[in-house]
Amino acid sequence: MAQKSWITPFKKQCFVSMGVSINMSAHGLTMGFAAILLPQLRRPDSAIPIDDASGSWIASILGFALVAGNFIVPTIMAKFGRKTANLASLAPMLVGWFAIITANSITALLIARFLQGIAMGMSSSLGPVLIGEYSSPKNRGAFLTVISLSIATGVLTVHTVGSYFSWQTTALVCAFIMFFDLLIVIYSPESPSWLADQGRYDEARKVFYWLRGDSENDELDRMIETSKLIREAKEDAGVTDTFGKKIRSNLAYFNTTIRKKEFYKPIFIMIHIYTLGQWAGANLLAAYTLDIFTHVIGSDANISLLVITLDIQRIISNSLAVYVIKKVKRRTMLFSTVGINIFAFLATAAYTYMKAHNMLPYDHPFIGILLVHIHMFSIATGTVPLPFIIAGEVFPLEYRSLAGGFSVLSLSANLFITVKTVPFLFKNVGIHGAYVLYACVVGYCLAIAWFFLPETKDRTLQEIEDEFRGKPLTAEELKSTQSLKSRKYSNADRRCSAPVI
Repeated sequence: MAQKSWITPFKKQCFVSMGVSINMSAHGLTMGFAAILLPQLRRPDSAIPIDDASGSWIASILGFALVAGNFIVPTIMAKFGRKTANLASLAPMLVGWFAIITANSITALLIARFLQGIAMGMSSSLGPVLIGEYSSPKNRGAFLTVISLSIATGVLTVHTVGSYFSWQTTALVCAFIMFFDLLIVIYSPESPSWLADQGRYDEARKVFYWLRGDSENDELDRMIETSKLIREAKEDAGVTDTFGKKIRSNLAYFNTTIRKKEFYKPIFIMIHIYTLGQWAGANLLAAYTLDIFTHVIGSDANISLLVITLDIQRIISNSLAVYVIKKVKRRTMLFSTVGINIFAFLATAAYTYMKAHNMLPYDHPFIGILLVHIHMFSIATGTVPLPFIIAGEVFPLEYRSLAGGFSVLSLSANLFITVKTVPFLFKNVGIHGAYVLYACVVGYCLAIAWFFLPETKDRTLQEIEDEFRGKPLTAEELKSTQSLKSRKYSNADRRCSAPVI
């Protein structure tokens, strides 16, 4: 017993969250890899020559492939469990890295990047949900913030390795990182929330106590009680309906579901929060780092050194955010950091415009470097971690896979749009015009969050769900809702959720 006493519930939560976070670091590895890959492919002696069009596709196809990952993951999450889904998301990522290592054409690179995009789409909706279910409310914000820290570490790793080695060697290093994560996920337990949803209450209690200890029994009891009420209501619906009646009941259930505040409000909020996160510039500074520095500062500076220092600053800022997010409310953090982000966009736009037209009374490379670092600070402390944090807190348990899938579709679409259009915007309206556009989109999304996003810090997932609903769900309401569905609702709902993500 003495030997196990040092293995506290917090350390166990750290272990299981690490498996999720390293998987999410693949986002940084994959996005940042474009900044290493594209410049090396543009060299005259490159074995795979590219132009601007093919280069933008290599960088942006991830966003297009995210949609495919979104279609796949909800069925696995709901039917086979969160852990199985986490393992499944690692498979295409590993295959993608090894495909890159052996690639000898643009087509091969696109296929490999598409596989990685599928993996990113799966982990995008899975990661916040799994950490939210693994961790206790007091630690949840910090663990969810570690997702962005992992992404930042991935960007730094791939940029640093790629600055000294070829893109093939860099891809090999990334593959080893993901294989290490595979081992962690294999030894992690299943989510207690999913076990309770499946009626496996003894297993849910065992895993919950292993992760949390015995100090949070109220949350466990409430989770199991709600799950039992839902399952009883489904059973009361009966199984004798004809096929036509079942179809009509399924449609009626879906029609009822989309009208529920606890279903559509989180989706509406997260569509805008994910859009904000993608247009805030994290993808630009990861995939087009060299281009950004060249446009803002010029080509005379030591760009490789500036890229590495920027990535280091991102990790420091992310680490600071892990601490601050435990002290500061979610809304306060969002509005302050996104405000800095909008300022950085507009200030950089004004600076680059005046510099291009010789309107600056004084100029020095440090000004451009400072603006880029301010921009990165806002991204690392707010626009990257907060979407994952909020996504891990706002979705109700019953619709978590389906609602998360609807929301992540906006992440996929906006990632593709922002990365694909960078060369076009920079060429036609300049970096100043592009940055003004980004600031407008981010400002609009922030206004939506101001009016609709509730405060979620230090609250249980059930309390947040009840606030969206307006009141706790009673047994009578559960039975009334579930009477619209047959006993086969579970499978039908998961089949319905599959094409949405």
